Amino acid sequence: MDFGLAGKVVVVTGASKGIGLACAEAFAHEGAIVIGISRNYENLETAQSQLEDKGLRIHVEPADLQDSVAAQLVMERIEDDHGPIDILVNCAGAARRTPPAELDAHAIHAAMQSKYFTYMHAIEPVIRRMAARGEGAIVNVIGQGGRQANPMHIGGGAANAALMLASVGYASAYAHRGVRINAINPGMTRTGRVQEGLQASARASGRSPEEVMAMQLADIPMGRIAEPEEIANVALFLASPLASYVTGAVIPMDGGKTSVV
Repeated sequence: MDFGLAGKVVVVTGASKGIGLACAEAFAHEGAIVIGISRNYENLETAQSQLEDKGLRIHVEPADLQDSVAAQLVMERIEDDHGPIDILVNCAGAARRTPPAELDAHAIHAAMQSKYFTYMHAIEPVIRRMAARGEGAIVNVIGQGGRQANPMHIGGGAANAALMLASVGYASAYAHRGVRINAINPGMTRTGRVQEGLQASARASGRSPEEVMAMQLADIPMGRIAEPEEIANVALFLASPLASYVTGAVIPMDGGKTSVV
């Protein structure tokens, strides 16, 4: 299937690993001009090399999106080098899962900084330029933890909930300007964050990480966790002209775990 993305300038934040890397790979496969952003330049270079081994090319830009000025500057640099940004896919930042007994003001602020503000700082300079041109698409990969409370994920869940509201709010505000904004809420996904979450739950419950994993899988109707590539496939669709009448959508991808309407 042709997603109509060849030649589009696509910025993927958090592109050095996990879902962000999977998204960068998926858009590169479609012939897009992909620029990956991450705080760690070494991780970006490693990701770039991995994709080169698959015959794919991406450009990389290191930036700490927790800093609004750094976010503004990197987006300006990308547009100077590659042209107007057509698509922004936000995957940068992930809040640590913290047992309630360890959740203090510092942990809550860190959760918002690492997840909420990284997205908002990336969106702000891009969405206004998209609106001025009358077209653009933004996909925020957020997390189902913002829809279902989890004692291990209070700070991060709050950031996710705020991002869902911001995504839908932006979608409503900019629909008449030709900009579409949609969100994806992955559940448990096979990334490096899985082990961190299992360790936090194990500390709080007194169970082993293996026992925690078995319990969590038992709660997923599909009986398995998601692969990063599966999330990236939905991001491709939402960013593409095939989803031209889709905006303000928040799509759950948790294997049927959260039964909400």
